[in-house]
Amino acid sequence: MRVPGRRELDRVTGHAPLACTVRACGLPLTRGGRAWTCPRGHAFDVARTGYVNLLQPQDRRSNAAGDRTKAVDARAHLLARGIGRALVDETVRRAAALEVGDEPPAVLDLGSGSGDVLGELASVRRVAGIGIDLSTVAAEHAARRFPDLTWVVANADRRLPLLDHSVSVVLSVHGRRNPRECARVLMPGGCLLVAVPAPGDLAELRERVQGTLVDRSRAESLTIEHAPFFTVRDRTAVRERLPLDRDALLDLLRGTYRGERRSAAERIGALGGLEVTLASDLFLFTLKGRFAPHRATAGSGSGGAAAPGPAPAARASRRRSR
Repeated sequence: MRVPGRRELDRVTGHAPLACTVRACGLPLTRGGRAWTCPRGHAFDVARTGYVNLLQPQDRRSNAAGDRTKAVDARAHLLARGIGRALVDETVRRAAALEVGDEPPAVLDLGSGSGDVLGELASVRRVAGIGIDLSTVAAEHAARRFPDLTWVVANADRRLPLLDHSVSVVLSVHGRRNPRECARVLMPGGCLLVAVPAPGDLAELRERVQGTLVDRSRAESLTIEHAPFFTVRDRTAVRERLPLDRDALLDLLRGTYRGERRSAAERIGALGGLEVTLASDLFLFTLKGRFAPHRATAGSGSGGAAAPGPAPAARASRRRSR
């Protein structure tokens, strides 16, 4: 697929379908200079590094929410060394091949982390990319590396800061999952790609550090939580086994927060090299017909009804690859 030039990408920058997050507003946000503003005059400044923070006080769990610097850096180090590359490459390949209505399609990445998945997708297909993460550290990291895309600090467990039926593709790669809100923001014919850790993922490292191995499949719970809104169209297993040195193993532990467990300190200190399995299940979902209404008009960010149903926002795995 043809790689877009910088001038082409510049034309889609600032056209992300963001919605104002001020309570009871929800009108479209427009990028102008160093701020995003809505018709009611609510304004959100763009940070020097390029991201915009749309968090409201009710959305904040703490003053330093989301992943911390050590975790974000650890995952970035791993990808720079090619560790976890198989999942990123497969996700990008699948997303780039999707046939969706709009060109360039608006693509939303939930829990975008270091931005690699969305950034690499934009290198092979012209997209209007929006990455959402609760971590300011992650958004800053992504914005520095991929300045042509839109990076947003927001809580993906709450209402997403996007207009109704405004994006063609939603990605969640070991990140946040919010089926109800994904159904609301996807346009008719849109797709949802979700990757979750598969049985056997990091099995060797977990057993070495924890002393025992407890494995489970997330596939059934994933399909159940999405069932009110989505149909599974495809499922792909992504698996690689890599010989890793101590530095890489420590980055895996930092990226998943397992390295912070005091009970494992002695075993972590004794870590040397180890062959480790990285395994994920990648699901492609499509909207069920009754949740694919006609395209929303401008200003429907808060006026459009959210898709009904009982499914809550799902917890994410704290993972290495984002």
